[in-house]
Amino acid sequence: MDAYKLKWIAIIGMVLNHMVFGWWEIMPTWLAIPLYAAGGLTFPIMSYFVVEGYRHTSNLKKYILRLFVFGVIAAFFHPLVFGGIIMNIMFTIIVGIISLVLYDKMTIRPLFWVLFVILCLLTLFPIFFDWAIIGVVMILLTHIIYDENKRRVVPTVVGGIFVFLISLLDLWALNHSNLYVDTSDVDETLMFVSTFFVIGCIAAAFLLKNFNGERGKRMRWLFYIFYPLHLAIIGGIALALGLVDFSAFQLLHLF
Repeated sequence: MDAYKLKWIAIIGMVLNHMVFGWWEIMPTWLAIPLYAAGGLTFPIMSYFVVEGYRHTSNLKKYILRLFVFGVIAAFFHPLVFGGIIMNIMFTIIVGIISLVLYDKMTIRPLFWVLFVILCLLTLFPIFFDWAIIGVVMILLTHIIYDENKRRVVPTVVGGIFVFLISLLDLWALNHSNLYVDTSDVDETLMFVSTFFVIGCIAAAFLLKNFNGERGKRMRWLFYIFYPLHLAIIGGIALALGLVDFSAFQLLHLF
């Protein structure tokens, strides 16, 4: 399987996952589970090719600028789908790339790890980033693991297990502790559905393991344009169906 096909699989997984968020109120659980699970395919594949893009780009500044511009555009539509304000995945990728630059440029390793921890924490406060700390960690792992087979699998497995454990912890906290002071906006069913996300991550590891190393057809600007476009479509439909609650636009802890 070449890069072109893998990227399309990542895009499809992203769309299916975001359909669950955008149309959750009318989405039956039996349908939400496989659609949400498909989202686990996206970032593991994306993070691998982000590192490949970083290694082979002829102009890193333009690469980061493209991510930033389309991240800003997508930010206008992101709340329509997620019902709250979070920094979308483009900004997580930018933080990940910055960590790669620091790793390659800094010779004092202890200082790098201090800065890396600070960067990771910035994905949590003041505004939560999509995939947050684990997203940045996955990008760095993909870069620093030398064995090609391991760098395709290990970051994805680590990320999948992390998200799965967080989902289980959220469910436990909701039902067995007082960590959630106000549970009026917490959807336990959505939390349960999110535990299936790890299935997509496992599938992504398998697909990356079987990547043939070929680029295939070039996507050029397709993903950059498609990202805000699909959010606009899903969010627009949600808005037309009356599924968007503007009063709910607040900081959310979402993956």
